[in-house]
Amino acid sequence: MIINRLIVKNWRNFQQINVPLRERQFIVGPNASGKSNLLDIFRFLRDIAKAEGGGLQKAISDRGGVSKIRCLSARQDPEVAIEIHIADTPDAPAIWRYSVGFRQADREPCQAHLTYERVWRGDELLLDRPDAEDNEDPDRLTQTALEQIAANAKFREVGRFLRNVTYLHLVPQLIRFADVIQGRVIEDDPFGQGFLERVASVHPSTRRARLKRIERTLKIAVPQFEKLEFIRDNRGRPHLQAHYSHWRSNEEGQHENQFSDGVLRLIGLLWSLLESDSIILLEEPELSLNIGIISQLAPSISRLQRSRGSQVLVSTQSDVLLIEPGIDGREVLLLIPEKEGTIVKISSDIDYIRALLKAGLTAGEVVLTRYPEQSSLLK
Repeated sequence: MIINRLIVKNWRNFQQINVPLRERQFIVGPNASGKSNLLDIFRFLRDIAKAEGGGLQKAISDRGGVSKIRCLSARQDPEVAIEIHIADTPDAPAIWRYSVGFRQADREPCQAHLTYERVWRGDELLLDRPDAEDNEDPDRLTQTALEQIAANAKFREVGRFLRNVTYLHLVPQLIRFADVIQGRVIEDDPFGQGFLERVASVHPSTRRARLKRIERTLKIAVPQFEKLEFIRDNRGRPHLQAHYSHWRSNEEGQHENQFSDGVLRLIGLLWSLLESDSIILLEEPELSLNIGIISQLAPSISRLQRSRGSQVLVSTQSDVLLIEPGIDGREVLLLIPEKEGTIVKISSDIDYIRALLKAGLTAGEVVLTRYPEQSSLLK
């Protein structure tokens, strides 16, 4: 399943979002336009859906409270709202629809209250809050039904789907110097600090199969790369070990602390694509990679994503990442800052971009490289 439509009100940079989504979606725009904030919508839904260590109040508190989430341009309307449509394919009718709205509590500024929560299965409305019990006990509105096992029995599939959202923005230094840092791993490990433990926790046969697929990609991307394997040292700690074809056969391989930033980030990216069958959020995966590898990221994402049936949302500032001729204009969300917040457009809905794509140019040639012209052309 995938999320094939996103509808949002008053979330950070955005007063309004209402866009269809594809299995592979690229998010582009200038600095501070809200690329990370858009990806965070999906992380927020994941955090709400957690049965343990999550829920609405924690998800909001982790982001600094409602006042930090609510769009600054939302002067007359204090409600923040999110709606998602879940379907089997981008163009299929929704199997599930989940929507939630909330605002800061009037008497308790550190708390948020639901303004509504609704769930549809097809055209059947399964949940519509606030209900009679909420009206009798307003404290119930501090929690969503999505996070409560006793309340979500009819739509538990939605919660399971959202709990599997994966976000990765791997920081190579956290892996390379893990022994020195020895710090607390952030919840859900978004920066890859516990990446080696994730690899170690997988069944050996599954791990070997995934590393073999990553190895094939590395042989193409990294000169003289020969072999990638998982090992443990004499203290039982997990490591990745690489071998190169120009080495003597008796030479030991390199451990991950000797890998380049680009190789580490590429391994983490490919592992995540092979690991998840839900939504994968990738933030600027082109960092530390050379142009040749970046140009192959989009087709690689497509191949691996389709093999797992997952949905991949990628924020990027790289025109090279978008040069694949197979990228459909519907796969690129364009973030356009304006005076009252950022608007989100499907790139192929913009006349001049649609015309240039139809003429045979790639998304990388007509979207990011022409961004300065867009504000005037869209008026």
